[in-house]
Amino acid sequence: MADLFDLAAPMPDPAPRPLADRLRPVRLSEVVGQDHLLGPDGPVGAMLRAGRLSSLILWGPPGVGKTTIARLLAQETDLRFEQISAIFTGVPELRKVFDAARLARRQGQGTLLFVDEIHRFNKAQQDGFLPVMEDGTIILVGATTENPSFELNAALLSRAQVVTLRRLDPADLERLAQRAEKALGHPLPLQPEAREALIAMADGDGRALLNLIEQIDGWQAKQPLDAAALSARLRRRAALYDKSGDGHYNLISALHKSVRGSDPDAALYWFARMLEGGEDPRYLARRITRMAVEDIGLADPQAQGICLAAWETYERLGSPEGELALAQAVVHLALAPKSNATYVAYKAAREAARRTGSLPPPAHILNAPTRLMKEQGYGAGYEYDHDAEDAFSGQDYFPEGMKRGVYYVPVDRGFERELRKRVEFFAGLRAKRRREREAGGRGGRG
Repeated sequence: MADLFDLAAPMPDPAPRPLADRLRPVRLSEVVGQDHLLGPDGPVGAMLRAGRLSSLILWGPPGVGKTTIARLLAQETDLRFEQISAIFTGVPELRKVFDAARLARRQGQGTLLFVDEIHRFNKAQQDGFLPVMEDGTIILVGATTENPSFELNAALLSRAQVVTLRRLDPADLERLAQRAEKALGHPLPLQPEAREALIAMADGDGRALLNLIEQIDGWQAKQPLDAAALSARLRRRAALYDKSGDGHYNLISALHKSVRGSDPDAALYWFARMLEGGEDPRYLARRITRMAVEDIGLADPQAQGICLAAWETYERLGSPEGELALAQAVVHLALAPKSNATYVAYKAAREAARRTGSLPPPAHILNAPTRLMKEQGYGAGYEYDHDAEDAFSGQDYFPEGMKRGVYYVPVDRGFERELRKRVEFFAGLRAKRRREREAGGRGGRG
């Protein structure tokens, strides 16, 4: 695979430069891991082939080439490249950038404006880009690690195409490692298992990998290091996890769906990933309890209580022992019978309540504490269920003129199997009482 090293040969430079900078690609074809975007069939590749580059939002994790891609897009389309960071740029600086782009345009030179961390601009600042995007003063290329759907306003998103960059997989990182070895002029002093550990430490971040390689090269080790020696000298890159960002929502979604899918091992893995990322166990306790209510319900009536007990146990024990109680609750939920019948019934009942407005309850189930209310017919014809056969009158409790609704349909799993029998029993008994009323001409509503 020696030919891979030739893709980004280092240029002579007397000043010391970080390895990651020395190996920065000089052509889009040298960018690793993003062929789905930059290849001939990818959205960016197709734009370049057609000679029509539009504004882009590059969404992806750190160290996958967002800045490099933006710079090379300007190079390959003969656009003037301007780079700013949303962290350090305010409205006055933006005006200067736009003025310079207008001047360049009058001189026949287009501008590609690369905005790093674009999600850090507020709504007013984001709106400031709209006129210069619409009149062609700039081609905007924004970079963000956060979900654009949450962080960028709709007007900006409507004028730019969002493309997603992938985290680098082990094969991509290995290609970068080989390029680094070519640039350094010698192989890394690592045994095979240590090399694998190095790739894992980078956690999909190419820049992090090159920085780690530079550290290893600085040791000038005489003998190849094994995995244990490497781990003793290098710290694993912290997992990408923002407790208020997209990583947070992705992982809690993965945990929830693993529980719903009855996979205790996957559920424990995502639970552990969130804890390792620094998630507040109290947040996890709340979400786990929600899973019990939403996805298990009455199929296992104990599940909710187990979650609440685990939550209380965590509050009493704290970390790390209390987290074991939460882990036990996760396992119980994953293995419990599943039902969202109550959740579905609740939503259907809410919809019916909104649809029927302010229909009053039927008169026969209204209390009549005063004579006037009795004269108005409140409580007339009410049948006390405990006096009825089987303690079941079978009266209608829906508003006058409203068709009886059926919202709760229990599943044939877990404890809801028994509840299903009861629902069917009372439905049959209700129909029997209705026939008896019709035959006997008794009062009350059937």
